[in-house]
Amino acid sequence: MLIKFWGVRGSIPCPGTSTVRYGGNTPCIEIRFPGINRLIIIDAGSGLRELGNDLMARQQPVEAHLFLTHTHWDHIMGFPFFVPAYVPGTHIRVYGPVTYEEDTLEKVVGGQMTYRYFPIREAELAANIQYFSLKEEVIDLGDGITIKTKYLNHPVLCLGYRIEYQGKVFCTAYDTEVFRNVFITDPDDPDYDEEMATEGDLVASEQNAMIEQFYEGADLLVHDSQYTQEEYEQKYIGWGHGYVEYVCQAAQRKQVKKLALFHHDPLRTDDQLDELTEKFCNKDCCGDMESFFAKEGMVIEL
Repeated sequence: MLIKFWGVRGSIPCPGTSTVRYGGNTPCIEIRFPGINRLIIIDAGSGLRELGNDLMARQQPVEAHLFLTHTHWDHIMGFPFFVPAYVPGTHIRVYGPVTYEEDTLEKVVGGQMTYRYFPIREAELAANIQYFSLKEEVIDLGDGITIKTKYLNHPVLCLGYRIEYQGKVFCTAYDTEVFRNVFITDPDDPDYDEEMATEGDLVASEQNAMIEQFYEGADLLVHDSQYTQEEYEQKYIGWGHGYVEYVCQAAQRKQVKKLALFHHDPLRTDDQLDELTEKFCNKDCCGDMESFFAKEGMVIEL
């Protein structure tokens, strides 16, 4: 597998002089299987635009499996600007989580392309585009490629992906936040209920263990690390994103070989990410596990 990062930011694109080295585009990851000429794309953030331009220069017609982690706008906003979708002969299979809302996956993603938002309607696209709704399941893509899905902890239904091919494992776990006990745990609080507090601790521990088990032994794990622990605890509990310290510890526990810290805060500058790299991507924090903050254009071979 060849994995290339086309977008590594969260929330909103943030181009500018302070984000040049790590990149300002929102999530998009390309996975290639050179021996069998297969293409998987995870997420259609603003980075999808540059990937589409690149594909047009090196591969026609384009056939791709596009897996969406969820349908928040920073993960789908690149879809209207994906040039292969305008080209006859292109075949795009779009997969994403079932939201149990009235709107289908097709309406949520394709609904960006209505005249109130965009000058071209999805119905005018020349490509063959199919939509597939996912739950927690195992998908056989053929040629020995299997994909397992896992529900994560985010304000909208969100899936992690575990892609396995020829003994190698690539995992994503974003957007996601560590599960925590939502019940009152202070015995001095008048609303404290010991049974509920105990049950809350148990459920949170079980859910965190299930996500960690999902990426156990991964050759490469791309994990939501938008905050530091201090930032998270001061302001961002409940926002659906992870913090670096927990991610590094959990990945080590599950013998992850390489950890890509991902979904960088849009306010985080290149220099600040360099500082976080020095602070966290070392033996004291990550042991023998290789860790790094993902950069646009980075390519990793498994």
